[in-house]
Amino acid sequence: MKIKTIIIAFIFLASASTLMAQTETEKPKLYNPEANAKKEISDAVTKAKKEGKNVFIQVGGNWCVWCLRFNKLVTESIELTKIMNDSYVVLHVNYSKENKNEEALASLGYPQRFGFPVFVVLDANGKRLNTQNSAYLEDGKGAHSEKLVSEFLQSWTPTAINPETYKAK
Repeated sequence: MKIKTIIIAFIFLASASTLMAQTETEKPKLYNPEANAKKEISDAVTKAKKEGKNVFIQVGGNWCVWCLRFNKLVTESIELTKIMNDSYVVLHVNYSKENKNEEALASLGYPQRFGFPVFVVLDANGKRLNTQNSAYLEDGKGAHSEKLVSEFLQSWTPTAINPETYKAK
């Protein structure tokens, strides 16, 4: 009886280890801990200037379930994908035990103080326009609100911040 229990326990542990390994490899890898965040931000600003867009920086990590959920919402919603593609150069900046990107985040005003994910919007010249605590974009039911996210994104597009948009015609 003891040997049977040990064998069953061993099979259970082996199965659990295999499932955990599969789950780890299946998680999206949005954030690259080895990336040079300062260079990526500079490149994103250059691209935004060329394309007439702003830069949308999502700070977080592959360890952050809320970061992954937000990305899933934005990439699966036709409306949010359109806003992002039309108005922003999108960049994921890593914050993890492997690389906290302290210098890059200091240059962005320490957005990590709000938790993760946190969003930073830069204009096409690299000027920080807004830092957004993602908690304010939640629906109160354990998810980000597509409506609130849409309103937030639309509020920081190049058109929305252009003074010409508001001049009487």
